[in-house]
Amino acid sequence: MKDFFDKLLDKFMQAASTKSITALKDGFVLTMPITLIGSLFLLIANLPFSNYAGFMEKTFGAQWNVGLNQVSACTFDILAIIIAIGIGYAYAKNEGCDGISSGILSLVSFLIVSASSVVTEGGEAVGGVIPRGWTGGNGVIAAIIVGLLASKIFCFFVKRKITIKMPAGVPEGVANAFTTLIPGFVIILLSMIVYQICMALAGLSLTELIFELFQVPMQNLSDTLAGGIVIVLLISLLFWAGLHGPNIVMGVMAPILTANALANQALVDSGTALAVENGAKIMTPQVIDNFVKFGGTGITLGLLLAALMTARSGQMREISKLSVIPGFFNINEPVIFGLPIVFNPIMLIPFLVVPLAALLITYGATAIGFLHPFNAVQVPWTTPPVISGFILNGWRGALVQLIILVLSVIVYLPFMRKQDAQYLEAERAAKE
Repeated sequence: MKDFFDKLLDKFMQAASTKSITALKDGFVLTMPITLIGSLFLLIANLPFSNYAGFMEKTFGAQWNVGLNQVSACTFDILAIIIAIGIGYAYAKNEGCDGISSGILSLVSFLIVSASSVVTEGGEAVGGVIPRGWTGGNGVIAAIIVGLLASKIFCFFVKRKITIKMPAGVPEGVANAFTTLIPGFVIILLSMIVYQICMALAGLSLTELIFELFQVPMQNLSDTLAGGIVIVLLISLLFWAGLHGPNIVMGVMAPILTANALANQALVDSGTALAVENGAKIMTPQVIDNFVKFGGTGITLGLLLAALMTARSGQMREISKLSVIPGFFNINEPVIFGLPIVFNPIMLIPFLVVPLAALLITYGATAIGFLHPFNAVQVPWTTPPVISGFILNGWRGALVQLIILVLSVIVYLPFMRKQDAQYLEAERAAKE
């Protein structure tokens, strides 16, 4: 078993530590402040209280939410732009090149290969614009691809010194600008050629083409129950094996799940009821972050509560006391590595089963309409359970989280007792 997991870990480590995946994860992290700030304004505009909108309209007038909606639109609708810049910056910085120049070139390249016109409701084409419809969730995959390719080309030229060199004494900013000229020209030229070919052959920009060919199928696959099960099991299994499963798996899947949430937000903005039967996606970042791994990966908060109630060994009691407060804020590294859960065969089954059960409950509750699908509103990842559920989905969300928490205690309890008995026997032996 150990040999098997050692080989498996080597493969995952090789995949997770590649330059491209590292840049993707680091670049996507840059979207977090924007999405959280945008979520705050979007939440204020859509608090989960009955008659809230009517009360606000009556109090502040019919235009009470115009500013709030403008903020949310100008944060969520530019995610692809931020991702293109972030990935370009992160890749070049990790390679020891000028990250700012790489990020700017990635942005320009993304804009070149994207649509530059919109069609009005009257059917008139308006050119010379940057359509928000392709700089938000719909352009995420294109932004990732363009950001990686543009930064790779940039670093290729810079590291091989295929640049314009300025004499010593020239200010660094000026020198960097001239260094960027040759790789920048190549990147922009290639972007133009790609755009020209796509428009000539398909009548669509590269961003639109990628959306139709790749992003839509990937979103549909990620939105299936089978896709969700694979995501959840991989996160837990990797963390049990000592790797940070959420960072590895969500580094790849977060853009897709975020695109699902933004697609749901587009339904809301269009005035369509946010429901599965209207095409709303079920699998979004909130499902994973706030329902499948609240209290930390594996929902170990249930283990800690079970231990606080019935544990007899000193080791189990002390670890639980030290870990339960961070656990309520979704930090569970103390119990993961302190108990430990890592490579602990006793804890493997509940560590996999509990989040899987949480997914089935959340997915089922959403599919039957008890929970409404999640839109672009997100909460800080340290928001305690029940509170985060209420913010995202009202009392129903809080209730589902509470049910999952109780279930996690029940599932962990027999395994915790088995572990506790081993620790207790070892402590007695040590005393003797």
